[in-house]
Amino acid sequence: MNQTKTAIITGASQGIGKNCALGLARMGYHCILMARNQEKLEEVAEIIKQNGGESSLFAVDLTQEEELVSCLQTIKKYYGNIQVLVNNAGMYTGGTLQITSHAFRQQLELNLTAGFILLQELVPVMKAQKSGSIFNIVSRSGKVGFAQSGAYSASKFGLLGLSESLYRELAEYGIAVTAICPAWVATEMASVAGSPHQNDEMIQPEDIFKTIAYLLSLAPNTRIKEIVIEARKSIR
Repeated sequence: MNQTKTAIITGASQGIGKNCALGLARMGYHCILMARNQEKLEEVAEIIKQNGGESSLFAVDLTQEEELVSCLQTIKKYYGNIQVLVNNAGMYTGGTLQITSHAFRQQLELNLTAGFILLQELVPVMKAQKSGSIFNIVSRSGKVGFAQSGAYSASKFGLLGLSESLYRELAEYGIAVTAICPAWVATEMASVAGSPHQNDEMIQPEDIFKTIAYLLSLAPNTRIKEIVIEARKSIR
């Protein structure tokens, strides 16, 4: 059983997840990369290797419960302890009541239910080891219901509530849980969502990793429930 410190990052093929994976690998974590796109995951894994780090990749559809649970069982079997979980995978579809119920459920399944399953499977590992750090990548849309983004906001409000509940429940087990709530981040998702800002006017993906690195550097008894991150031009 591998005793190297291990970090699981979902949505690791691009954007925030990719930057978190690269950064955590530089910190010495064996990074377990999870996303649907095998080719993009391999590209991230190759960068990690070139930089002297280690990673494993699992191309998995996080919205398929049986597939996800099977994948997590394999990870638990072969990697043992899990020190860090970056619950990052997500999607954006604009609209509120005008979208179909199918489109609404799609966002809930990836943005909320997949994260719930990851937590359900991995928290017992962290409880057993009496330590662990969980970072739920929420969004400003998890704190403010923006017009024409009701489905996305509903999923992110749900993730924020789940994160806060676990923040309180898991403290006695030595597990830190933080919700990270960024505004516009310079990623492909921001382009899909129609960000009004140029890339250099938005939060940079590496700043989310830097936030996680800072949280990991704190004294073991220090806890931060949530962090809201905004770029100057997105403050209103």
